Amino acid sequence: MIIKPKVRGFICTNAHPKGCAASVAQQIEYVRQQGDLGAGPKNVLVIGSSTGYGLASRITAAFGYGAKTLGVCFEKAPTERKTGTAGWYNTAAFHQFAEQEGVFAQTINGDAFSHELKDDVIAKIKQEMGKVDLVIYSLASPRRTDPNSGITYKSTLKPVGQAYTTKTYDTDKDQVHEVTLEPANDEEIADTIKVMGGEDWEMWLDALAAADVLEQGCKTTAYTYIGKELTWPIYGQATIGKAKEDLDRAASAINGKHAELLVDAHVSSLKALVTQASSAIPVMPLYISLIYKVMKEEGTHEGCIEQIKGLFTQCLYGETPTLDEANRFRMDGKETNAATQAKIKALWDEVTQENFHELSDYAGYHHEFLKLFGFDIDSVDYEEDVDPQAAW
Repeated sequence: MIIKPKVRGFICTNAHPKGCAASVAQQIEYVRQQGDLGAGPKNVLVIGSSTGYGLASRITAAFGYGAKTLGVCFEKAPTERKTGTAGWYNTAAFHQFAEQEGVFAQTINGDAFSHELKDDVIAKIKQEMGKVDLVIYSLASPRRTDPNSGITYKSTLKPVGQAYTTKTYDTDKDQVHEVTLEPANDEEIADTIKVMGGEDWEMWLDALAAADVLEQGCKTTAYTYIGKELTWPIYGQATIGKAKEDLDRAASAINGKHAELLVDAHVSSLKALVTQASSAIPVMPLYISLIYKVMKEEGTHEGCIEQIKGLFTQCLYGETPTLDEANRFRMDGKETNAATQAKIKALWDEVTQENFHELSDYAGYHHEFLKLFGFDIDSVDYEEDVDPQAAW
């Protein structure tokens, strides 16, 4: 079939297998060009391995360090008439490239929040890897079923405390406008923490430790975004922010409970990028379009793979990692420093419907959005008739 992007709101409902493969190949090539990365992991579990920062982590581990990787994701397979999800095609391509390289790679597709999938992962580690020395937690889901109670919780994107009015950009209507977000109630805050907080990360480490599949000194990190003043009302000081605070609690709990194993747990704060998750958050498309403009002009812009390669070499396996007061790894300094934020704030105050495309890099934002789904990549012929079915 001929596959063209079908965009609805903040998501693309289809994906291109060859485009996704080309995107994965580009990231692999970037890692290869970095040369010897030094000491690193040998056996890696990536929970949330099929897109964004999780995929970049798997690529860095496998092609930067030659590590065995076991991925966990929840993706939809293609049919004769319908494409699979982008994460399905990313994973299929990753497996193909890993096989060509002779690097071990397996993936388990299912509900990462469930006890059953954790059991399947543990069995696979015992059979194929022995023990893991790095656990990456990079899940992004709008809902979670608690495996103990069976209750399904849904996250909410709302401010905490009071209503918040700000600028935003509607990608459907190509319109800069004001949006007012009503504050979350206590139940919505608690539910968002259940979905996006650190409980599941903690449960994963508890299960892995109990099954004796963690190496002594195993490292683990969960990814977050903290941001600065412009995004705090909807991100930092909001329902998402409350959930992210719970990641800090979980990191401390993991370190405390598994001290005998010398488990080293940190939250990693990464820069804002176009991802399937960030596209859904009010304010972020406008903010990211502006930071792309500023950071590209400064020469400091980085994508997922550049950020993650830096996280591995500077923080996870660096001699002097940058830690903040909450013991988090910080890879967001090029975005959140005062000088860069001042430039972004000046543009934010000035931007209107009329000057949006002049002041922002929405073209760059839109390109990255389409690229998430395998579209708008120069090396791919989108007029070619392709088979949507791709196996792992």
